[in-house]
Amino acid sequence: MSESLLQQQLVKASSLLNQGEVIAYPTEAVYGLGCDPFNQQAVEKLFHVKQRPMEKGVILVAASVEQIQDWIELIGTEWEKNVLDSWPGPITWVLPIKKPMPDWITGGRDTVAIRVSDHPVVQQLCLVFGGPIVSTSANVTTHPPAKSCDEVRTEFEDKVYCICAELGGLDKPTQIRDAKTGRVLR
Repeated sequence: MSESLLQQQLVKASSLLNQGEVIAYPTEAVYGLGCDPFNQQAVEKLFHVKQRPMEKGVILVAASVEQIQDWIELIGTEWEKNVLDSWPGPITWVLPIKKPMPDWITGGRDTVAIRVSDHPVVQQLCLVFGGPIVSTSANVTTHPPAKSCDEVRTEFEDKVYCICAELGGLDKPTQIRDAKTGRVLR
């Protein structure tokens, strides 16, 4: 795919995110559904499309630590090195929040799940959008995750815009770890 076609898709996707829409995009292993995490209607729309309960909260994905550092307890903590050594990369960390975040992001917890991705499309998307976005697998709950835009369209018809690009090299969704304990959660 040409770089200009990808840029056009990223600009369109960012515009849709700013309008409160849900998009699909390639991640490290599967296609993800995303939206603006701070737009409650957008997150509700994502949960409706996915048929998932709001109480679960969501994973956020970012292009850099700078995009999320104001929200999380990381710098100066005992887990800082473990987290920063793995980012950007395919590990999602559950981190304590340092200022209140909406319950629809955290599921009412005092932690948030965040990944600073090394997937080039995810990074570019977060940069064009100007911040982190929601990252949840592109599937109706209990269905297998989509691995292409064709599968996204089959699953969601025309309910979400899909960025057509390559998946990363993983064969299963990214690992989730608790930053305080190092415990693998997924």
